[in-house]
Parts: sequence; structure tokens; C-alpha cells
Amino acid sequence: MTRWKRIAFVASEADTAQAAQTELVAAHGTCAPDEADLIVALGGDGFMLQTLHATQELDVPVYGMNRGTVGFLMNAYASEDLMSRLSEAEEEIINPLTMTATQVDGMVHTALAINEVSLLRQGPQAARLKIMIDGRMRMEELVCDGALLATPAGSTAYNYSAHGPILPIGSDVLALTAIAPFRPRRWRGALVRKSSTVTFEVSNPEKRPVMADADSRSVRDVAKVEIRSEPSIGHRILFDPGHGLEERLIREQFV
Repeated sequence: MTRWKRIAFVASEADTAQAAQTELVAAHGTCAPDEADLIVALGGDGFMLQTLHATQELDVPVYGMNRGTVGFLMNAYASEDLMSRLSEAEEEIINPLTMTATQVDGMVHTALAINEVSLLRQGPQAARLKIMIDGRMRMEELVCDGALLATPAGSTAYNYSAHGPILPIGSDVLALTAIAPFRPRRWRGALVRKSSTVTFEVSNPEKRPVMADADSRSVRDVAKVEIRSEPSIGHRILFDPGHGLEERLIREQFV
């Protein structure tokens, strides 16, 4: 018998996700997320991130089933034996990043990112960024399309597409990766301690505007962005046995 008594089924707007929600609710019932012991999210990775952000104050685990495309954070979809799968699911906890972005006009915005915080050029000219780690200048000028700081859970997403490293889940490091670097041309990024604060300063932001993005929460015309891990927030994700993040991160490195 499953240890979860009250389950909330939530779904993305995709037709396949909506159909799955209808089928599962008919079979098992549902409740509001704030009344649930467990949330089942139906969709892709983007919807999983959306669900984790929306429910982070509830301290309720989320079990995802893939009704999207990649589904790296999701389990395989199957409507049968769901209660058995939920009873055997294994929990992993991941910490997000906190982004504090200061715009050119002085406005300050904060946001959380489960995968990564990225800085991207807004216009046709390359961005010019300064990089500081724990207040110490580490790179006076990075000329690039952008840069990002990724968590282990997010290291196979945008970070990997930008040729950053895959990080083992639970590791105490973050991946600092350049996006299409022009100078230093051969710079391949860096690994920084999870406890570090990474600060980007934008040189000449009026001429070379830059935007910052935390899991699709965007701030335009930034002058400075500070990023650090947020250990006080732990997102609880459930995976089928043998298919957790640690195994997936290892498997991704051998394909």
C-alpha cells in the first residue's frame, strides 16, 4: 500500500498531459496541491520546473511522469501500477540558485533557478563581462554571447549544450560556463564551490545590453548579477528505483 494518501495531479497544457491527467484523476481522484501529501506532475522538464517553483513552500515531494519531450527530470509515463511505483519511489533533494540582478536603472530583482542562471546578450554585439568569485576578481573581461552558472541537476540542460561539464548529483560544485566565448577564445569555464557567490558585472551595458535569466524568469538591461546556492530551500523529487538523477547523470556521459 502506498504511503501517499492524498495525491494532487497537475498537468501542462499539452494534449497528451491533459489526457493523462483525466485518466489518472478518474482512477485515483485528486486534491489541491496545498492539501496533498504528494504531487504528480504530467508534462516535460519545463513543466516540472514550473511545478517545483510553484510548490516550494509546501514541502511536498513531486513525482513527474513524462508527457513532454526530453523529460530528464521525469519518470516514464504509465497509467497502470501507479500506486506501486509511488510506494517504491526514491527521493532526491536539490537546492536551487538565488539570482540577484541589478538593472542599469538601479532596480533589483531576485529569482530562484533550479537548473541555471544565465546571462545573454540582448543585441547584435557581444557581451563584455567581469567575473568575481567571493568578491575576488577572477576574469577582467569575458567577451561572449553570454555565460551561465549551473547546478548539478541542471548541468545536462543549457550548460551541457554550451559544452559545460556534467556534474554528479550531490556534488559540492557548480559549473561556470561561457556561451560562445570570443575572448579568451579557449576558455572552457570553471568549477566553483557550491558555497561560493559568483558575481557578473556588465561592461558598457548601455552599448552592449545583457539580460539575466533564472529558469525562464528574465530581467533585461542588467548591470550586475550575483548568484549563490540556496541551501535553505530543498526541492523534493521522486524517481523510480534505479532511474534517479545520479544514475541519469552518469548515463548521459556515456552516450
